[in-house]
Parts: sequence; structure tokens; C-alpha cells
Amino acid sequence: MKPVLIAAVLAVLPLASQAQTAPPLAASDWRTPDPQNVLVIDTNQGRIIVEMAPQLAPAHVAQVRTLALRHFYDGLQFFRVINGFMAQTGDPNNDGTGGSDLPGLQAEFEFRRAPADPFVLYDKLPAGGGTGVTEVGFYGVMPVRTGPQMQMFASIDGKTGGWGLFCPGVAGMARGQSPDSANSQFFLMRDTYPTLNSQYTAWGRVISGQDVVNKLKAGPEDAKVAEPRDFMKTVRLLSDIPEKDRPKIQVVDTRSPGFKSLVEAQKAAAGGVLTICDVTIPAKLTP
Repeated sequence: MKPVLIAAVLAVLPLASQAQTAPPLAASDWRTPDPQNVLVIDTNQGRIIVEMAPQLAPAHVAQVRTLALRHFYDGLQFFRVINGFMAQTGDPNNDGTGGSDLPGLQAEFEFRRAPADPFVLYDKLPAGGGTGVTEVGFYGVMPVRTGPQMQMFASIDGKTGGWGLFCPGVAGMARGQSPDSANSQFFLMRDTYPTLNSQYTAWGRVISGQDVVNKLKAGPEDAKVAEPRDFMKTVRLLSDIPEKDRPKIQVVDTRSPGFKSLVEAQKAAAGGVLTICDVTIPAKLTP
């Protein structure tokens, strides 16, 4: 079945500007991602680095890892790129009809949050709407929405449900009409798109190179990009790159005091209103 993104109709949220005066960050405010969970995508426009989130979507991350180790993604085009939406790739046919020889994936639209998970609360939503999923926060670099911790005490597994939010930089898996039809195609968000939330699997987020994602050649809405297209030269797990060639990357830990101060500065620069999708999480990259 042709993996596509179902058309979304909600208007996207504008990105806030970077805080003009960010507080100094201590060495302890930074963390080094697990190299087995970092995907290095070298494109003709530059390098994109994605930190994958196996806690949210273990089967999807495992499949992407396997395909990257096979060098399956090398040379594949960004065949569907829409301004204000996303950039889609991962199809060997470069037209939205193909996939790998691996089995299709069962949907991982939602995940279960445990008390010990590295969740950092950002905002609380009104209890209306019947879902009870009222807490918005960060799970690593992933923006998520989950039920409150008090729900964990009443659940059989001691956890509460939630899903990833499709903010700029979030990596999602493309699929067909069936929820369980994702295979190899994925997309990188260029803006915020709430109608994808809990309808597609979010499996990672760009931590370096969002500017590259944003400058990929776009086509008209819901139409494929005309040739020549931008493409992925190579896609590698950071752990699979020889040590001498491996980029060194650190990202601000969303659990750190420095991150909290950084968010407060960004919120002040934005006039006091800053959605979770507008928060910038800095990264340091040494080639």
C-alpha cells in the first residue's frame, strides 16, 4: 500500500525567535546521546542528525537502525517536500510507492510513561475533552503529551499513556491508510502540525541540521518535488561510523537546571507565550 501522509488542515503554529540573551550553560547541563540512537544523514544540502527515541517507538527505531546498517537509505531522494509541513524520503522508488523487504510495522502512535522515565513537565492542559492526557513535556528531546502521574497509580501496568507531538524536527514514519503499514519511508517536520499527533508514529527528532531540513527543495502542496531533487548521500548510525570520522555531538539535557533557565529566557524573548514546539534545544557538534 502506498505510504502517504494524510492531508492535515490545521494551520501551523509560527516558530518563536531564538532567545536574544541565553543564560550560560554549565558542563553538567549537556549530555552525550547514545551513539546507537543517533542517525547521521548526510544530504547534498548538508548534514542532519536525528536522535531516535526507542522508548516511544521501539519497533520503528529498530527497523530504521536495521535499514541504516544495510545502507538502504543511501542515495534516496526527498520526493515529497511541502513548505510549512514536512520532507518525506526513504522510498527506493522515490515516488511514495515503495519500501524495504522487511515486514510492515504495527503502529506505535502512543507509548506508556512510567514514573522513573525522564519526563520533564512543560505545561498542563485543561482536563476537558475526555482523554485525560493533560501533561505536556519533554521526554529527552521529544515533545510529548501524556496523562498525569496520578493516573499511574490506578493503571494495571503502573504507567500512563501518551504520544509524541509533531513539532519542527520530529521524525515520523509514513504509512498508508492502514495504521500498521509503515515500513521504510519517513518524514522530517519543517513546522508544527497538530493533526498528525497520535495518528502517526513519532520515532525521533532532529538535534542538528534543522536548517538543512528547511532548505530542502519543496514542491506544491500534496504534489511530488520536480527533478532534480535533494537526496540523502549516506545514512549511518553514529555507532557505525569509524571513531576517527565520527562527529562529536552533545545536546542540552532537558532535565537540567540550565535548560529550565534557557526556556525561561526564550519565553521572555517571545513575550511570555511559548508553546512546547517553539522551544529551542541547543546542540554542540564537532565534525
